Amino acid sequence: MPSTAHGTAARTRLTLAGALASLLVAAGVAGGPAARAHEGPAHAKPRTTLADLAQRHGRYFGSATDNPELTDTAYTKTLGDEFDMITPGNGMKWYATEPRQGVFDFTAGDEIVGLARAHHQKIRAHTLVWHSQLPDWLTARTWTADELRAVLKNHIQTEVRHYRGKVYSWDVVNEAFNEDGTYRETVFYKTLGPGYIADALRWAHEADPRAKLYLNDYNIEAVGPKSDAYYALAKELKARHVPLDGIGLQAHLALQYGYPTTLEDNLRRFSRLGLDTALTEVDVRMLLPATEEKLAQQADWYRDLTDACLDVRRCVGITVWDYTDKYSWIPAFFPGEGAALPWDEQLAPKPAYFAIRDALR
Repeated sequence: MPSTAHGTAARTRLTLAGALASLLVAAGVAGGPAARAHEGPAHAKPRTTLADLAQRHGRYFGSATDNPELTDTAYTKTLGDEFDMITPGNGMKWYATEPRQGVFDFTAGDEIVGLARAHHQKIRAHTLVWHSQLPDWLTARTWTADELRAVLKNHIQTEVRHYRGKVYSWDVVNEAFNEDGTYRETVFYKTLGPGYIADALRWAHEADPRAKLYLNDYNIEAVGPKSDAYYALAKELKARHVPLDGIGLQAHLALQYGYPTTLEDNLRRFSRLGLDTALTEVDVRMLLPATEEKLAQQADWYRDLTDACLDVRRCVGITVWDYTDKYSWIPAFFPGEGAALPWDEQLAPKPAYFAIRDALR
């Protein structure tokens, strides 16, 4: 469930799920009579976007995207119209931005930043420090602590300075903990110890004092060992005046594993530490084939997580991990699962889309 490259992975097509979702929308099933009364004809463009509705609550509503799909003009039209926050899915990760030591390439990230700025959208920048998708030059050798500290600081500060003034926030450290709340044994942890997290936050703040700085992870939506570890770490960092602004809860959910019923309580306890929270990589996958019942349950979950964010003042926004099943990472990494997003593979809105709209009203 971690955020993972999907631009180059072979994608399983969800033809049945997409066709079924399209039929549900066309038949007026999505959202029930009240939603249809608000929306008008199924094919009419809504008068307001998800971003418009979220802004009324002082929130944003965003989508991830990736460079390969930017040639799809129908896709980019909805991406530009419906959202006010964009996350580059892969273009700002270490393998893309520093493919050789000390040699930086911001081409992919710059393309998405440029597209977002053209549509007056902000950027959630993702991600500076992560155990996955690292270049071979970093993982193929053993580093001393002094060597790796210098490499890490240079990478963070070079990239953050490049985007200084152009991004709303950074996912500074991504997926630092295991499911049981112990530190993940990354190259950074094993070489530098847990202090690498505070160092990364300080270095990012030095490079762009105005950017919001987040820790980000999956399976921390509910109160439990992993989210407890983030709570303890965040409390410690705040006490030490380390620059930390928020916690990103990825919210890669799956119908077969149950809804995280303590989500709102969890958001509230981070708020009490003086931190923002955000749902940063939302999708709700299901075992295929998609059915009317599963799509209705999925819609309920999207409504509930939107409500939870709206009910907690410092939950600042929601980002779906790309908005359409056409470009979802799920089928390639969870065979037999998919249909996870609010738009189907034909870019038609599903019941989940109308459930989000209802919640945002």
